[in-house]
Amino acid sequence: MIHSIDVRIVAPVRDTEVTALDGFSERLHEQEILDTARREFHKRADESGFSFALKKQAAFKGIVNFAVGNPDELGDIEVHVTVRDPTVEEFVDYLAPPTEDGKPIDPDGR
Repeated sequence: MIHSIDVRIVAPVRDTEVTALDGFSERLHEQEILDTARREFHKRADESGFSFALKKQAAFKGIVNFAVGNPDELGDIEVHVTVRDPTVEEFVDYLAPPTEDGKPIDPDGR
């Protein structure tokens, strides 16, 4: 029997576990897609957090590929991030820092 289902994965992230998204941030840096990531984060952001979707097949291979348009045959991975502290904007800046000429801007201005 074939099923069609939606799955929402929710897990609390404690202060000591913020590094849970560090690997994701590293991939954004490696693939040099910080500007794309920031655009996707801001599309569905509000004061409590942000959401985005990833292509499932690419994610399985360790590649970040944001889902836009129609879902893939295998479906998309929906990610919902609730931010309690710092602000949503500060967390987005941490995850995918702003860039200048494609390079991350040092928050200290260096």
